[in-house]
Amino acid sequence: MNMVEKILARASGQREVAPGDVVVADVDTLIMHDLSAYLTGRVLENEVRKPIRYPERVLIVFDHHFSPASEERAKILQENRAFARRHGIRVFDCGSGNLHHVAIQHGYVWPGAVVVGSDSHTNIHGALGAFGTGIGNNSHAAMVMPYGKAWFRVPAAQRVWLEGDYAPGVSARDAAQYLVGLIGEGGAVYKALEFAGPVVEAASVSDRILFTLMAVDVGAKTGYVDPDEKTVAYVRQWTDRPFEVLRNDPDVAYEREWRVDVGTLAPQVACPPTIGNVHPVTEVVGTPITHAEIGGHGGGRLDDVRTLARLLEGRRVHPDVRLQVVPNSRWVFEQALKEGLVESIYRAGANWFPAGAGSNQATNMGALAPGERMISTQARNFPGRNGSPEAEIYLAAAATVAASAVKGAIADPRELVT
Repeated sequence: MNMVEKILARASGQREVAPGDVVVADVDTLIMHDLSAYLTGRVLENEVRKPIRYPERVLIVFDHHFSPASEERAKILQENRAFARRHGIRVFDCGSGNLHHVAIQHGYVWPGAVVVGSDSHTNIHGALGAFGTGIGNNSHAAMVMPYGKAWFRVPAAQRVWLEGDYAPGVSARDAAQYLVGLIGEGGAVYKALEFAGPVVEAASVSDRILFTLMAVDVGAKTGYVDPDEKTVAYVRQWTDRPFEVLRNDPDVAYEREWRVDVGTLAPQVACPPTIGNVHPVTEVVGTPITHAEIGGHGGGRLDDVRTLARLLEGRRVHPDVRLQVVPNSRWVFEQALKEGLVESIYRAGANWFPAGAGSNQATNMGALAPGERMISTQARNFPGRNGSPEAEIYLAAAATVAASAVKGAIADPRELVT
């Protein structure tokens, strides 16, 4: 069995499972943000009307409305706080960070765990040797909360094999975006997408997360990396809880495999109107922008902040661009403070925002007017995602965002890399 099959077998009390089997599995962690918690809580209390069996396994992170801009949105947070108090759920309030990184950095995710969430990018946790997937609010209210369980059809596994060496100016985010274009939106529906090969083995866990993050954008049920010593060391930064690492058997078979030499890749940009519309940056260089952003599910990592600071050194943000920087956790902001990155980025003309989900859905910041364009490390770029449906959102790695913020138009970061 592969890692995912082993986790689902153990969680459902079975010796083994196979693709297509339906299992009812124990859930270790339920992650909700402020929007999903509000909806789930109302269903639980008004329709299901059962207590939460394991409140210690549930967390709510205020990462979308991290600075509510209206009374209506403030009331959503107020109701979430009251719901959490009634049920003994832990709340990470405004400014805590992006829900997935908050969950990781507070010990809610570990190898072998079953992690579910209303957010579609919950598959991010497969980079830590867990089974992570998004499920609907009603499923949380009807099964996960009252019973501590969820049902799944065991997904068939497909593998993405990455080899070669990145060229200067190219990073894991570029490779991840390229894969979405290669596999295609809907190209791996309900599959368990494993990321493997020398590039993945050498990658930091922070970079591995970028691959599992994108799995949902090709339709996968989950994405994962077979855990290793690097995985364990990363998780041990955040928790001392006991866990058993479940790994692939040596004879694992895959339904399909993609092989990519990352050395052939240029920086990639996901262009409007979808994340699958991926092109080399050279095809869109010179497209004027009004906003640039480091933040969101796919950005705001410490690595991204460091990249931004390095490429802004001795340079200024273009006067026509609003560069917004949103760390994905308080830990990232603290580390950036210690390294002097906060001041240097600010002095270059950027604006810092509280740790959160960034301009995601424009619930706090970053709303775009008709005709405006943003380039961002966010994970989604659908029309209307961040304000006007007549605005445009381009997605890219931190280096491309930084170069574009300096140039005032989408730029090739290789021009700034030294």
